Amino acid sequence: MSAARFVAVGAGRMGRSIATAFAYAGHRVAVVDLRSRTPDQWQALQQEASDEVRGSLNSLAELGAFDPALVASMVARVSWVNEAGADAALAQAEMVFEGVPETMAAKQSAMARIGAACRSDAIITSTTSSILVTDLVPWVLGPERFLNIHWLNPAYLIPVVELSTHPRLDPAVLARAKALMSAIGKLPVVCGPTPGYIVPRLQALVMNEAARMVQEGAATAEEIDLATRYGMGLRFAALGVIEFIDVGGNDILFHASREMAASIDPHRYATPTIVADKMAQGQLGLKTGAGFYDYDGRDIAAYRRDILSRTLAMLQHAGHWHPPATTTHD
Repeated sequence: MSAARFVAVGAGRMGRSIATAFAYAGHRVAVVDLRSRTPDQWQALQQEASDEVRGSLNSLAELGAFDPALVASMVARVSWVNEAGADAALAQAEMVFEGVPETMAAKQSAMARIGAACRSDAIITSTTSSILVTDLVPWVLGPERFLNIHWLNPAYLIPVVELSTHPRLDPAVLARAKALMSAIGKLPVVCGPTPGYIVPRLQALVMNEAARMVQEGAATAEEIDLATRYGMGLRFAALGVIEFIDVGGNDILFHASREMAASIDPHRYATPTIVADKMAQGQLGLKTGAGFYDYDGRDIAAYRRDILSRTLAMLQHAGHWHPPATTTHD
């Protein structure tokens, strides 16, 4: 088998999912384990990991995503490399994804090994979900080629990957990373060195508030899940969160926040300064021609039709769009 352009360091759940994504996209990918293991331990780990990759692909094929006959060739694109072969695999890599346990000690050790073994033009990334990219920069040889890439689970299925940058990152490296992720069907989004990236930071607030509602007896778990799947979820699948503010109106958010701050919690529902400022400036969104986005020169009627089309498509997909009545009911 020829050398893999892509290497996932760490044979746990993330490494296996990344391998699945690249194998699905037609690439050879190596999963490298940096722990010293006995031959029996290594064989058991390799079998378990390979079975998981195969199982994930089989599940997609069984759901009609692709021809089940393709699974074997996808699995064959993944190579499993033990500690003894780690440096050789890393030396061939164009892009490396570190996915070792979420401790600074483990990350520091892995980055030292990766940096020493990789070629100078290889992109090095961490898949950490909890450690800031700026905290890892000091441990990377050649920090200008390093960034965090956060995959959303299941990593082989969800298209968004969050690229967290830092001041020393070479813009050309960021562009390459985005291009490589796009080439395997991912949708890269960029954020700064911010805790929680974009998606986890937003979804943690929603999940905590939902749990509080159950705790308070405001609604049952089942009712909340119906409301979020077919109310909030469908709308946010059709419109981005910031887009939703502009379409509904920044003033709606301003007044809703003020009311819930008074009736629920003044801290959780405190109005962000940017929302108050836009309210004062009359930048209410689509209806005033400017909000978080500028609508100057935009065909507003066409944009509204596009929003309707997106939302209708989500309703139809969810099975919640019904044909009109053809008779008048008493």
